[in-house]
Amino acid sequence: MPLKQAAPKTQPTLADIRRWPATVPIPQAAAAIGCSPSHLRERIKRGESPVKTIPLGTRYVVITADLVRLLSGDSTSDGQKSPEAA
Repeated sequence: MPLKQAAPKTQPTLADIRRWPATVPIPQAAAAIGCSPSHLRERIKRGESPVKTIPLGTRYVVITADLVRLLSGDSTSDGQKSPEAA
């Protein structure tokens, strides 16, 4: 009997992400970034997260607007263009 292959997971587009709620769970954010949830959790624990997070009890959620900022290529945290880009 042939082995079943898992259905390929599709990475959300930037347009998809813009329609997400204000915050999303780590696995959803990790899929958007293209990394594993465990990798993103580890970066959050080390204070090296590429996106802003909010602690909710024992878990974290990712701020969708910051995820959009990251994936749009805007490297500043407040959405303003950096002086070098002007």
